[in-house]
Amino acid sequence: MEVAFDRAFAEVIGVEGGYQTLRNDRGNWTSGRVGEGELKGTKYGIAAHAYPDLDIANLTLDQAKAIYRRDYWDRVRGDAFPESVAAQLFDAAVNHGTGAAIKMLQRAAGVADDGAIGPLTLGAVHRADERQLLAHFNAERLDLYTVLPTWPSFGRGWVGRIIKQLRRI
Repeated sequence: MEVAFDRAFAEVIGVEGGYQTLRNDRGNWTSGRVGEGELKGTKYGIAAHAYPDLDIANLTLDQAKAIYRRDYWDRVRGDAFPESVAAQLFDAAVNHGTGAAIKMLQRAAGVADDGAIGPLTLGAVHRADERQLLAHFNAERLDLYTVLPTWPSFGRGWVGRIIKQLRRI
């Protein structure tokens, strides 16, 4: 399903953007705390707090794609799901972390949210009505976003991200 990954990656890159070093964004700091550590920034959505040893400013698109494949798509088993589910799960993994994304999908599918994709999760997702599953999944995402302290600053962009995903189905 390399084509599915390529499409999902293109969409994520379309919302993640280029290089930035906003001082008030914790992700831009190697420590993950504003004003602590080194301000290395974020590029293509690859942030200094998650990759403190990476040369963010000189990151190439091909390097970013390899990171996204290894650390996000493969960890959520994107190839095991229908393409629209995989694309939204991947986007959520990038935005919320792989564990949180998997748990949101599991809750949407009505299985225990243990953060591990196994036969029960795969079966539930494949049996589910895709549109209903994705509606519940995105409701989980919105629920999480609205309680984050950064909601006032980034909420509009996050909602736009979900809307873009929903328009794909």
